[in-house]
Amino acid sequence: MGRIRKLIRLSTSSNSILKQSATLPYPPIMTNQNNNPFILALKARNLTVEIHHHSAYQIVLSNDTPFNSTISGVLYEQIHGFLIKPHVPHFCVAEKGTLNVLNIEPYSNIGLELSGRFQENQDYFVFDSPPDTNSFFQTTNDSLDVGKVVDAMLSKLPSTDYDERVTRIVDYIRANYSEQNITPQTFADIVFLSPSRLASLFKKQTGSSLSKYLLWTRLRQAIYLTLSDKDRSLTDIAYDTGFYDLPQLNKYMYEMFGMPPKALKYNSDLIQIY
Repeated sequence: MGRIRKLIRLSTSSNSILKQSATLPYPPIMTNQNNNPFILALKARNLTVEIHHHSAYQIVLSNDTPFNSTISGVLYEQIHGFLIKPHVPHFCVAEKGTLNVLNIEPYSNIGLELSGRFQENQDYFVFDSPPDTNSFFQTTNDSLDVGKVVDAMLSKLPSTDYDERVTRIVDYIRANYSEQNITPQTFADIVFLSPSRLASLFKKQTGSSLSKYLLWTRLRQAIYLTLSDKDRSLTDIAYDTGFYDLPQLNKYMYEMFGMPPKALKYNSDLIQIY
């Protein structure tokens, strides 16, 4: 696998999908929609993100210029990307060039596929060069296009014939994610199953929970509105996408990207979302 670097973390005391098919369409709420609700991705220029960790797998790839990153306290200079497990502290400095940042829900089918690539006690991969990235994700050597990376990951997932009840729940979330009073019983009533039976069915087919699916749907729309409607207040965006208030949206955004929605809204170097 070329010069892809692997580091085994010796201590864990740091403080610091649903694969889409024709049966499960997803609304075009994001630019360059990647058609997978368990992937949140953006492209940014001149990005500096302070140290943070989050509950998702994260892939960071350079489109052009090498960048520096510190992962679990280890500095890597002039790299072209990395893949890290959830809850691994890290930060990036890319004062020149463009980065793609992808976050993947860890218990979705695509997250589970990524988890299988790690050895025991391994926390991340570092990609020293574009060929390393292409080799790892099995993409063509002439492009580091994030869409091709996503397609390559999705292609590894088995085809699934989704239960009609799962499809109905997905359609309901797509249309009603902004409602704040959605509960497990809300979903159960739609498909005439008990909450526990529906939760088991949904997880079996998607790899993730209904609550995570709803959260990621809300986050995707919140990110879209934050970047596309500069005149709308962040408080309104939080309410309009189903969060109880702005602090709750801030919490989940920081956990996911290491920055609050305010940084997304007023940073003009954030140039594209997926």
